[in-house]
Amino acid sequence: MNSKVFMVVRILLGLFVLFFGLNKFFHFMAFGEMSPEAGAYFGALSSVKLITIVAIVEIVAGLAFIFNKFGALLALILMSVSINAVLFHAMLAPEGIAGALILLVLNIIVLYGYKDKYKDLLN
Repeated sequence: MNSKVFMVVRILLGLFVLFFGLNKFFHFMAFGEMSPEAGAYFGALSSVKLITIVAIVEIVAGLAFIFNKFGALLALILMSVSINAVLFHAMLAPEGIAGALILLVLNIIVLYGYKDKYKDLLN
């Protein structure tokens, strides 16, 4: 992959997850109406502070991608957040799936960009 393209995608992903991670703390972007099932699921995650952990992972990952430090590790960790976001929207809130799919695609591209760092893990 071209290093300049990878850098742009990495920084875009970093800004994307940093924005949404900070939003979980500062609520500068309002959530839309949720179905009762989605609200119950989100409420359960909030009650056990899992949303706070996800926000911290997103903020740390965003900073890692922007500053290019530990990006390969955080891309792997962020993949669980990406897959869960897509599954949440696919099953409970399909109207917001576009952002989750963008997150997943950017994460896959960044993982591919770091593929040389994973060679020892996959042997």
